[in-house]
Parts: sequence; C-alpha cells; structure tokens
Amino acid sequence: MKLQKTDLRARIEETAGWIRERITAPPRVGLILGTGLGNLAGRAADPVAIPYSEIPNFAVSTVQSHAGNLLFGSLKGKNLVVMEGRFHYYEGYSLEEITFPVRVMKALGVEVLVISNAAGGMNPEFKKGDLVALTDHINLMGVNPLIGPNDAKLGIRFPDMIEPYSKRLVELAARVAKDKGLSLKQGVYGGVTGPNLETRAEYRFMRLIGCDLVGMSTVPEVIVGVHAGLEILAVSIVTDSCLPDSLEPVNIEEVIRAAQEASPKLDALVEGFVEAL
Repeated sequence: MKLQKTDLRARIEETAGWIRERITAPPRVGLILGTGLGNLAGRAADPVAIPYSEIPNFAVSTVQSHAGNLLFGSLKGKNLVVMEGRFHYYEGYSLEEITFPVRVMKALGVEVLVISNAAGGMNPEFKKGDLVALTDHINLMGVNPLIGPNDAKLGIRFPDMIEPYSKRLVELAARVAKDKGLSLKQGVYGGVTGPNLETRAEYRFMRLIGCDLVGMSTVPEVIVGVHAGLEILAVSIVTDSCLPDSLEPVNIEEVIRAAQEASPKLDALVEGFVEAL
C-alpha cells in the first residue's frame, strides 16, 4: 500500500518536473474547460500548448470537441494553466487518472482552480445558455477519487467538504458578472457517471434531493482539489432542459452547439474573474 502512495506522488513530481522544463513561469490559476468550451484558451497571451499525448503519465481525452492540450500562458497579467478538455469516468479512466491533472496543477503552484462544464438544467428557472455558478454538489457517481491509501503530503485523510466551492470566489464572480451585465445564477450540481442521459424518473429523483443541474464531470476534480487545498470556482453552461414532464431527445451535437453559443459569455466572465483575483 505504501508503494501505491509513493508511486502517485512520484508520478506527480515526474510530470510536474517535465512541464517545468518547458514553461517560463509557474501558473497560479488553473482552468479546466468542459465540452464545447475551448475558446477561452485562445485569449491567453504567450501561449505554450502541450498535447496531453506528450505529457508523462497523462491520459488522452477521447471526447468530441475536447482539443486535448495543456496550455500555459497569461490572462490579464495572471499566469495560468488551461486544460483544453478533461477526462471522464465514462471514457474508462480511473478517478486517479481523471484527477491527476489537478494534482499536477497543485504541484506547479496553482492556488485557484476554475472549472467549467456543460450541464443539463433541472431547475425550471434555468434555460438553455444560462451561466450557473456552483454552490454545492451531490456526488451520484457511486465512487470517490480519495478511496484507497492516503498520502498525507498530498492532503489530509478526511477533507471537510462544507465549502467545496469557495463562497469568496462565487461572490467575486457574481460581482464581475454584474459589472459586465451578465446573468450568473447559482445552483447545486448532481454528478453522474454517464455516458447515457438520465431517465425521467432519475431527473425527478435528482430534483427531489436538491440538484439544479446534472453532468458527467467536475465532482471528482473538485474533491481532489479540496483535498489538495485549492480554492475552487465552478461554472456550468446549461445546454439542455431536463424537466421530466417536457423532456425531449437530445444528442451530443446539440449539447456542443449550445455550449459554443453561450461560451462568449463564459469567456467574458472568466476573463473578468481572473483579472479581479
């Protein structure tokens, strides 16, 4: 068991060391861009893009619309690292593989993690294209990335999840949104494994227990981010309506299109948020 703990830390350091040789400044802000949300990377100054396939110990994104690069640069004077696409449990990756980039970001110097995703809206007050800052989540994946031996040098055994999404950062994002004339709603995210979309009964259940949104990502990265001591902001783009009594079939192309149409609003919000940090 001890070997497993050492191996994870050794792989983190190997990857971080490899990356340090290829960048000029350590990042302080980390961004994870979800489905259809790759445009923000194009706003970074002096970008250095490294394909996931070249990075030691990294998985490779297989999802449509995910570029699969780790990009380093600066935005509004802040050094940052951007994941152009993420890894998902439904792709067949382990939770350790999915969250490994978060561990590497921490090792490189990241203090604030900003996560975006495309999500289905179950709150009847949400409509397609809305931006929603997450205030909490419910893990419905049936798994947890912290199961197994704990390495105390990476985080404590029993991290407290009372505030996985930083209230300070949510309030800052709300102020930025107001200044830019953007609507930023707030809600609770339900994390599921996918890849199938949910049944009507499942949507009713998730709404009953307090979920405003549903998606197939984010929760593992947030749990590991909390374990690593990062301050986290997560913003969803509502890409489809998941109201069980008016449910209509949806496909990935429609989800990507809805995310891309709303991404300029997210780009403006995140850019202003990074500047205000």
